[in-house]
Amino acid sequence: MSRKDDSQLVFCPLGGVGEIGMNFALYGFGPAHSRTWMIVDCGVTFPDLTLPGVDLVLPDTRFIEEHLDKLAGIVITHAHEDHYGALLDLWPRLKAPVWMTPFAAGMLASKREGEAGAPKVPVNIYKAGDRFSVGPFEIEAIAVTHSIPEPVSLAIRTALGTLLHTGDWKIDPEPEIGPLTDEARFRAIGDEGVLAMMCDSTNALREGESPSEMAVSRGLREVIEAAKHRVVVTTFSSNVGRIRSIAEAARDAGRQVLVLGRSMHRVIAVAEELGYLEDLPPFLAESDYGYIPRENVVVLCTGSQGEGRAALAKLARDEMRDIALAAGDTVVFSSRVIPGNETAILDIKNRLIDREISVIEDTDALIHVSGHPRRIELKQMYEWVRPHILVPVHGEAAHLAGQAELARQCGIPRPIQVRNGDMLLLAPGDPHIIDQVPFGRIFKDGKLIGTDEAVGVRDRRRLSFAGHVDVNVVLDDRYQLEGDPDLVAIGLPSADERGEDLEDLMLEAAIGAVESIPRVRRKDLDLVSEAVRRAVRAAANDAWGKKPIVTVFVT
Repeated sequence: MSRKDDSQLVFCPLGGVGEIGMNFALYGFGPAHSRTWMIVDCGVTFPDLTLPGVDLVLPDTRFIEEHLDKLAGIVITHAHEDHYGALLDLWPRLKAPVWMTPFAAGMLASKREGEAGAPKVPVNIYKAGDRFSVGPFEIEAIAVTHSIPEPVSLAIRTALGTLLHTGDWKIDPEPEIGPLTDEARFRAIGDEGVLAMMCDSTNALREGESPSEMAVSRGLREVIEAAKHRVVVTTFSSNVGRIRSIAEAARDAGRQVLVLGRSMHRVIAVAEELGYLEDLPPFLAESDYGYIPRENVVVLCTGSQGEGRAALAKLARDEMRDIALAAGDTVVFSSRVIPGNETAILDIKNRLIDREISVIEDTDALIHVSGHPRRIELKQMYEWVRPHILVPVHGEAAHLAGQAELARQCGIPRPIQVRNGDMLLLAPGDPHIIDQVPFGRIFKDGKLIGTDEAVGVRDRRRLSFAGHVDVNVVLDDRYQLEGDPDLVAIGLPSADERGEDLEDLMLEAAIGAVESIPRVRRKDLDLVSEAVRRAVRAAANDAWGKKPIVTVFVT
């Protein structure tokens, strides 16, 4: 941890600050012209309706790609998609050593098996309590509770001071699996002195403290025991503690658990291998459904966020080959709604209710809790760690501002807000933003990764709003029209408000455009093409009020 006099310690997020998801944090140490970098977390976020066809949204890593010779490593705090989900896609660009817990490494390996051509990422395994070095950064992993196995906070020691990167955490006195949040280590590190803490802000606006996972277990047990017929429970597949709670409640109620959904099967396989689901009856497969009496089954499935291709959506639409629900069955949403998914989830609930299937959500019973700290828990962490600087991360603007104000009220000397792309100088001297670096989003679209323009998302978005028209114009050797142009419209209305065929109107415009050009000038095929394009767009706009994308071929 030696330093030269001109060394600096900086923090620079490229994702996850000012938004929930796509967490990607950079820590830099050394002279401004030659910093050594470490990445903490490498997550994704998910596309909304403004990104048609896009599979995943990834952080733009061009800044750190310019400094790969100084990238010492990547440390993953836990295996939620918004913290590790971009690793397989971005590692070929970064090619740095990776540190992960056993569960996170198991999830990465399982994901790799399901993706053709995915890279083999070199992984170093660590556990809570371990210490290891990543370049000039000395890392200590500290156990916390969260909604997934093996989450950790990271104490990052440098020659210019100790940082604490909390990752995702809460203070749960009764977790279903795993150790308690390690209060003793947080207090001890606080006693050593903490320069800055980068702290989860997800629930910074919520008063009180988050209920325990064990309380959720009791709530699920009550719901399952009270149900007369089939019970379907949908939850986040990564919440192994929740899976265990459901399995235990089903067992004690004399029911068997049937698992639906690829991601649920993948998580269960990794969790079983690591011993997190011991002493439970075996989970059943879809093919077993027809052999289980209606009152003796609990279906555990994916789709809590309304994903159209997930198991729950197919059940709601009655599209599954071997499994169907009936009036009197119960569907339990043991999850929260991620912003942006409200409409899709409501559609599923309405379909179920129309079929007289009971729907239970977290407003009806204690069947879900967040894995993030509320304000009382944040205050406890402040008391333990006592950082000089508090940097809110993992949250939208309101969450970040809320935590900054809470930290101020609790007497933390320097609460500082940053956003993606801000480079914050932590030491030496007064902390302040010293630079803005390139950041943004890139997109995984099928087998390709690139900007919205490079993968065609911009035009695809335009297509989704106004459709597309193909026009093929053929000129003879005298540059006269050789018959009417061929015109094909996709995604446009068939007729205008007067009932006139829209394709006919656009075709007339195309012919008129060609004929309006003096024959001697029609030798310029680009000129003809552009004239036809403009005329067809104008005709569509006059008749419809929208301008489609128009592609013209002139031969």
